[in-house]
Amino acid sequence: MNNARAPLQGVSASLVFPKLATKTNGDDQRPVPAGNSLRVRTLPPSGKMSHVRGTTMSFKTMHEHGELLVSYLQARKAIFIDQLNWHVPQDDGLEFDQYDTPFCRWIVLHEYGEVLGGVRLLPTTAKCGVYTYMLRDAQKGILEGMPTDLLFFEAPVEQRIWEASRFFITNAVASTRRIQMQYRLFELMSQVAIDHGATHILGIVPSLWARWARRLEVGATPIGAKFSIEGTFSQSVLFNASEFVD
Repeated sequence: MNNARAPLQGVSASLVFPKLATKTNGDDQRPVPAGNSLRVRTLPPSGKMSHVRGTTMSFKTMHEHGELLVSYLQARKAIFIDQLNWHVPQDDGLEFDQYDTPFCRWIVLHEYGEVLGGVRLLPTTAKCGVYTYMLRDAQKGILEGMPTDLLFFEAPVEQRIWEASRFFITNAVASTRRIQMQYRLFELMSQVAIDHGATHILGIVPSLWARWARRLEVGATPIGAKFSIEGTFSQSVLFNASEFVD
């Protein structure tokens, strides 16, 4: 299922991504986009989030969190297979794929043992067998059913750029709490990326992203044409991780 628009062959991601400058004030030496200005973000009230916990897991630390990883993969199945009818791997009530490796970090929101949301982060430098990360592998044509023209440029392989995938908020979250949960998940995702040396996060989002981003006050740059897969219209976007971390 390919669009007529092909990626710009030979165009390096470094020519498309914002130029980076280095902060010199204080102890913070993280690189940030040149010209980045301080943004005042109006956060929603946090009272209804007092019991929500955010946990980051890896293969090395998953044993420290009991059954949380199992519950997270069960929630992914409920969202992406049972609800959205995606044709992705599953077994024993769990949804998973070739990108759930020791390279990834799973970020989970939970409350009283119930998973409320999650997202997976993977460095664009990851490589496991023939697979790297989703957007790059799709561009290379090795993901069945995925279009190859998801990006306007050659998929980057840089430690400072990570990919986010499987972003979700469960149906158990009331509408009055969803935007708060989305805020929190974005904050955690951005902080984890920064903690691992990343400055930017890319990923595939619903094509209605612009409307959602305005509610969340998230600045995202489209980096690919809109496409349809399994009945869902989506688009690749890039955003600066530092914009969502105080």
